[in-house]
Amino acid sequence: MASSEADVLRTVLDRWKSAVDAHQPDQVASVFTEDAIFQGLRPYVVGRDGVAAYYAAQPLGLTAAYEIRETRRLADDAVLGYLEVEFGFTDRPALRVYLGVLVRRVGGAWLIGHYQVSRLD
Repeated sequence: MASSEADVLRTVLDRWKSAVDAHQPDQVASVFTEDAIFQGLRPYVVGRDGVAAYYAAQPLGLTAAYEIRETRRLADDAVLGYLEVEFGFTDRPALRVYLGVLVRRVGGAWLIGHYQVSRLD
């Protein structure tokens, strides 16, 4: 039985959220493909090392809460997701962003191959 697009995204993003909330940059990076294109709120990076460095630089206490807005299955092994994410901080107001992700099945695992953040206005 095939998983729904939303189920696929939730599975991947729950692992991402758990690692972000626990401030475990290497675990965050493990949710991404080896060649992932990652665009946070700073210049983009490619690959897990860049993702780990990005999250290592984030403050302790950072949390992520997400809501899936749209999904599309592009192929058997590719799902596109559009989300709204709120990043919480201990010392300043939360930051709300839009997040576009492309998750790919690599071997038996679903991983993020593209991650693009845009600020909410």
